[in-house]
Amino acid sequence: MAEKMTIDGGCHCGAIAYEAAVDPERVGICHCTDCQTLTSSAFRIVGFVEPADFTLTRGTPTTYVKTAESGSRRAQAFCGTCGTPLWSTAADGPPDRYSLRIASTRQRDALPPRHQVWCRSAQPWVNDLAALPKRDTQ
Repeated sequence: MAEKMTIDGGCHCGAIAYEAAVDPERVGICHCTDCQTLTSSAFRIVGFVEPADFTLTRGTPTTYVKTAESGSRRAQAFCGTCGTPLWSTAADGPPDRYSLRIASTRQRDALPPRHQVWCRSAQPWVNDLAALPKRDTQ
């Protein structure tokens, strides 16, 4: 296991904030259809955080319980004001781990994905993004 990195983040409107310690080796891309729908994107980038390494410092998230294809019930935490996805954890019982949404961290540029899962659901065009025309702003 690599050395853990201290990070902080929160929602877009600032109502919810957290601090955590994440192992950069445990950051990955999830291509499952649940992640695609819940992010309105082609995938989600997550980092796994142990409960002892996570502290909610401001606000109370809203949660939605989703039963995954595996049968696992996961509580999806998000800001009830601005809708920013923040993390998921076990819906039944104490948190098993936090699947932290890396896009909600201030240090997201320092946490590149190290693996990919649920690739059978990946959008077929996702690997061709480098070929698209690029602009620095809209």
